[in-house]
Amino acid sequence: MTNSHNIRTIFLTLVLSLSFSIHAQVNDQGTKKLVIILQELQAQFNVQFNYAEDQVADVSVTTPPAYTSLSEIISYLEKNTALTFTRVDEKFILVKLRDELLLCGYLKDKDNLKPIVSATVQGDKSATITDENGFFQLRIRSLKEQISIRHIGYKTILRSYERFFKSDCGFIYMRSQAESLSQITISNYITSGIHKMTDGSFNINFKSFDMLPGMIENDVLQAVQAFPGIQSTNETVSNINIRGGTHDQNLLLWDGIKMYQSGHFFGLISMYNPQITQQVSLLKNGSDPSYTDGVSGTISMQTDKSLNQTLKASIGANFTDVNAFVDAPLGKKSSIQVAARKSLNDFVETPTYKAYFERIEENTEVEENQPNIINSDKTFDFYDASFRWLYKINDTNEIRLNAILVSNKLNFNETATIDMMEESRESSLTQNSFAAGLFYRNIWRDKFITTLEVYETDYRLKAINVNILDAQRFLQENSVSETSAKLQVEYLLNDKLTVLGGYHFVETEVTNLDDVDEPVFRFLVSEVVRTHGVFSQATYTSHDQNTYLKLGVRHNYIDKFKKHLTEPRFSFTQIVADKFTVEVLGELKHQNTSQIINFQNDFLGIEKRRWQLSNDQDIPVIKSQQVSTGISYNDHGWLASVEAYHKKVTGITSQSQGFQNQFEFTKSQGNYQVLGLGVLVRKKIANINTWISYSFMKNDYEFKELESARFPSNFDITHAFTSGITYTQKNLKVGLGFNWRFGKPITEPVLGNELINQEINFNTTNSSRLDDYMRLDLSAAYKIKISPKLKADVAFAVWNILDRENQIEQFFDVTDDRIDETTQFSLGMTPNVSFRLFF
Repeated sequence: MTNSHNIRTIFLTLVLSLSFSIHAQVNDQGTKKLVIILQELQAQFNVQFNYAEDQVADVSVTTPPAYTSLSEIISYLEKNTALTFTRVDEKFILVKLRDELLLCGYLKDKDNLKPIVSATVQGDKSATITDENGFFQLRIRSLKEQISIRHIGYKTILRSYERFFKSDCGFIYMRSQAESLSQITISNYITSGIHKMTDGSFNINFKSFDMLPGMIENDVLQAVQAFPGIQSTNETVSNINIRGGTHDQNLLLWDGIKMYQSGHFFGLISMYNPQITQQVSLLKNGSDPSYTDGVSGTISMQTDKSLNQTLKASIGANFTDVNAFVDAPLGKKSSIQVAARKSLNDFVETPTYKAYFERIEENTEVEENQPNIINSDKTFDFYDASFRWLYKINDTNEIRLNAILVSNKLNFNETATIDMMEESRESSLTQNSFAAGLFYRNIWRDKFITTLEVYETDYRLKAINVNILDAQRFLQENSVSETSAKLQVEYLLNDKLTVLGGYHFVETEVTNLDDVDEPVFRFLVSEVVRTHGVFSQATYTSHDQNTYLKLGVRHNYIDKFKKHLTEPRFSFTQIVADKFTVEVLGELKHQNTSQIINFQNDFLGIEKRRWQLSNDQDIPVIKSQQVSTGISYNDHGWLASVEAYHKKVTGITSQSQGFQNQFEFTKSQGNYQVLGLGVLVRKKIANINTWISYSFMKNDYEFKELESARFPSNFDITHAFTSGITYTQKNLKVGLGFNWRFGKPITEPVLGNELINQEINFNTTNSSRLDDYMRLDLSAAYKIKISPKLKADVAFAVWNILDRENQIEQFFDVTDDRIDETTQFSLGMTPNVSFRLFF
């Protein structure tokens, strides 16, 4: 009995254990974590579920039957859980507790409809931030709970929960603060990423920038030359002429810091690293009264102002340099950007590098070999490094720190045989810039904004020129040191009207040195000018955004000269029938610095211009008056724009204009007047964008001490014509561009009577011209996706693909009773290739 009983007991236990085991296996196989189900549905139906993790983490549900549609599965899940599933749009589905109040939405910029990332959405007891799509969701306790939505630079939204939509997650639009009054009037003005603003300025956004033919990378100072009325008569970015002015009359700003140097290779490429420079504002007229200097125009470059939350990096190389860029977060409130470039010639001398070097040494002391003297061991090197640190203390306070370091260095040896002994000495030329700036911004009560900008900028040009036969060393230096502090206050009265005011202090010191060791000679001059400026402005935008009016005035006091200057500025834009835009701009400006040429062989004849300060006597304060008006038509991919302008600049000196004729060594004061017209026609069809621009300019000097009558300016390019076509298809971009213009004015000797008393007998000033300039450029770029986290860009460009010899300068000298004619030419066919990896 006992054995039989034991056997039955064991058998029953095994059966019960097996049944429990089988039952448990069924339960395990029949239920799943809701999180896993949602992940599977996301992959199967290409949707995104948004939910609070703590609400679904412990929820399990019996595996849904094999339904064929997503709606059937969602209905099943709602019946078997305490959750609701709300379809926000085709892709996003919101998951929440059935009886919970939840606010969700997509935050967007009212002006450009882009998502606003990292905005703070806060209730009484909870808070969140928007994601990369601008999406957020926030738990709410009651219908009356107050919700605030804040992001620096935008007007804060403050309202109760019941005033928001509750049925779904809609769009919430935020309006920027004072900046909202300046809108885009014409998008993709020449090509994608170039926009015309309501204040008359142009904005180049390199994040969405398409392509300009001939450019291998986003060279800032090459890009601005695509606009009508802006050219470089010698193809360098250190000689950009805006509406007939000289390069020193341009205000160059890098994140608000004034720069006195613009290029590498002494002007052949921009010194501003394209990886860190994200936007450019071009103002030819009607600038804000907060700006000083720049009587011809302003080129304001900006780094990215957004706070990065993920690590981004890239490395690249082209035929001139190797470069790297890093954008790294420092917690949730701070990020840094670092960019650096170094010339490639330490590793290899590419055809592009050789072409650039030959171009800068042409007709200089680097190239010229006197009898019995050999110039050898020529080396050139450049580098730059840029830094930006951004710290958003909170939603209303922001600090930004910028720094930039730039260097160009040229060395060569002069060798000669003296007294049967070979001797060699080194000549050199260095050009350096260092600048740093601090920016602080605070938003008080949403409508009141204060900004403080402080910077220090330093520039130095140094040349050592040896004369080995005479055992002489000639040292030349030109340096600029400038300190600036600007405090600005903005107040947004309402959605239509903004007023601002501020104070601006600038101290500029310029030092020039000429030092000869044999015979001993030393000439050192250091001068300082301090300027105090107060400014105010009112900006009005109508409710329908069709009318824009900006009125401003700046009053300056130059303490050294006890001089007061009042400068009104205005900008008016009217949009008619959504297709036509009419604008009128005007301004008065002044500047205290200019560049002069004392001798054509100064600084080895390469960078022969030196900065100087006005002294209010033989070097007066430069002043400008300018007015322009234009009309544009924009509809169905067509853009047609016509703009006429008149500009007068007084207080210029003959030394600042680069004369190489009978006035080369003459010191005189004068002015120039420009009457001009710019025309642009652009058409976009699907993936093809094409444009044609024409510029007419009558630019005349008036130097009463030189000639009684007015005569053409050295920068009088009467007619200029450019056209381009770009094609974009997925990852491929191709562009072809054509440039043609009148030749530069020159002064030739009188034919048949060229010499009188061993001096050149020049004809009427600037009565002749060089041959017409013509250039055809090609660019192509392709994006490659190597992996989800690794991408690459490959680009190819050819400058002057027809290899045309374009004359850019011509001058005459007397040697042994005869006239020597020297002609300088532009770059020939110059290819370039770049490759960049993005991490």
